[in-house]
Amino acid sequence: MALDYDKCPAFASFLGYMGVMASIVFANIGAAIGTSKAGVGILRAGVSTPGQVWRNLIPVVMAGVNGIYGLILSVILVGAITRPDVATNENKYSLYTGFAHLAAGLCCGLSGLGSGICIGIAGDAAVEACGEFDVNLRKSEFSPLNALSEDGTDSTDELDVMLQKMAKSRCGIDHSIGGDGVSGDKKKAAGADKLFVTMVLIQVFAGNIALYGLIASIIISQQVYYCGEDDLQD
Repeated sequence: MALDYDKCPAFASFLGYMGVMASIVFANIGAAIGTSKAGVGILRAGVSTPGQVWRNLIPVVMAGVNGIYGLILSVILVGAITRPDVATNENKYSLYTGFAHLAAGLCCGLSGLGSGICIGIAGDAAVEACGEFDVNLRKSEFSPLNALSEDGTDSTDELDVMLQKMAKSRCGIDHSIGGDGVSGDKKKAAGADKLFVTMVLIQVFAGNIALYGLIASIIISQQVYYCGEDDLQD
């Protein structure tokens, strides 16, 4: 059974392995960029708001998933690359399959690269925004103390106000007479939650870019043709 060497040259497998390389390398570069960019923002914000460090790790996790996408496709492509026949020394891996695998690798890898850059930039800005909001919120909680001190209020009253503020902000307990302070605290807490939810949504949709590339690349990788298949069907 003679094979068509124009369709299945020896360098066809080189294209397939280039697709494997493009998939894992570009995806990992995107994951590294996203992790480093978001990680710097997390550490900077963690100086003033250490309690939010674990909460702000979402961009790092989302960026790391991009590398997993590249790994998944690279394993699929390696399994589809056939080696030459040992007995006849004939190559059945075609140019058609090699170009398909190269396109699949570039599709997944470059999608992961773009997604990682998007996650890093948006995650850095979102983490810093959440940290700045928390700092401003804590400053506003104790702003009445400064006003009372300027008016010459007794230190015992200042301690009373501080304890009330801490009880309301940390435990949700209100010992004050008026209701305006409680509604203001609720609005501030709601603002922090909305900011965090916005950050999560941005990270999810940025990560979807790599997921779409993975799905398309898996479909492309299934478009294969091996030399000698026509003879077997006949």
